[in-house]
Amino acid sequence: MIRGKKMALDIETREQLLQAVRRFVKERLRPLEAQVSAEDAVPEDVLAEMRGLGLYGLSIPEAYGGLDLSMEDECLAIMEMGRTSPAFRSEFGTNVGIGSQGLVMFGTEAQKARYLPTIASGELITSFALTEPEAGSDSAAVRTQARRDGDGYILNGTKRFITNAGKAGLFTVMARTDPKIPGAAGVSAFLVPATSPGLSVGPPEKKMGQQGAQIHDVIFEDVRVPADALLGKEGEGFKVAMTVLDKGRLHIAALCVGASERLIADSAAYALERRQFGQPISGFQLIQAMIADSQTETMAARALVLEGARKRDRGETVTLEASAAKYFASEAVGRVADRAVQIHGGAGYVADHGIERLYRDVRIFRIYEGSSQIQQLIIARETLKAAAQA
Repeated sequence: MIRGKKMALDIETREQLLQAVRRFVKERLRPLEAQVSAEDAVPEDVLAEMRGLGLYGLSIPEAYGGLDLSMEDECLAIMEMGRTSPAFRSEFGTNVGIGSQGLVMFGTEAQKARYLPTIASGELITSFALTEPEAGSDSAAVRTQARRDGDGYILNGTKRFITNAGKAGLFTVMARTDPKIPGAAGVSAFLVPATSPGLSVGPPEKKMGQQGAQIHDVIFEDVRVPADALLGKEGEGFKVAMTVLDKGRLHIAALCVGASERLIADSAAYALERRQFGQPISGFQLIQAMIADSQTETMAARALVLEGARKRDRGETVTLEASAAKYFASEAVGRVADRAVQIHGGAGYVADHGIERLYRDVRIFRIYEGSSQIQQLIIARETLKAAAQA
């Protein structure tokens, strides 16, 4: 899908935005990280401040109350958010990305007018329901059924590991409208309000990391939706999902870059302070090597993200670039986090410095919105396709 060109903010406006996010992260969010992890919840007053900053509407068109950032500006803002616990970004992440962009790109004017203003303001939380017990990496294997019934559809099935499902007022749901057509061609996308009779949400899962951001099962039992709940056309669900994920992968890659930069800054500061054998450990070349490797990988990841973002803003397809950026940045932040623990030594393994928490938090980046192995397949497929067409 080729999009229209999108202009980045002017330098002054961009810097004002980034400074506001940077200050919010430093002064409000980082001091709350341990509390959010312990309580598994982000305080309501912080959510209100996020709404006030416009974070829920970063990617929503201005006509519907959003900031309508370019992909490049969105990535730069998310890099700043990456310098704190990912749970904070997760609160508005679905509104900015996978929970809203199908509607932005494929929705009718009536659908957009109905939902986008409250998505942009943060009054309405969105969620993206694709993954199932038997459909994760194999997203074309969706089993949730959407059976045509008179002037609407009836949905039955279960979705798994759905971010923000407990708070969501609207779900973008992938369901099979034609059981006779195997694979992606039989899947369609629907906009389903959380209040729909027959829709229920399971308890939050206990996770390795990212406490404060919840994931749930979502169950559909004879959930009736009208025909105008269809997003795009019948059979276009996989197209909707993949187009949304191209953008989402650049967003997640930017988040990984921010997390890496945070880990490097914390590691460098600790290395300058911590003394062994009569000197700061920053003077030891093996410590310097770990910092150098982390910095180099992070700079490379940043360049990949921004190049992909700029290409998307020019209206070009970025399936290859988005997968490459997400693959490299998510793998890199895992290595950076591991080195950060090593540089901190025993202090990195206990909770006081927060490094062990960040180590656990970043592990999921290599799995969601397409695992590293799926990204490898996409990168290879796109590269071989280009070679065949050369």
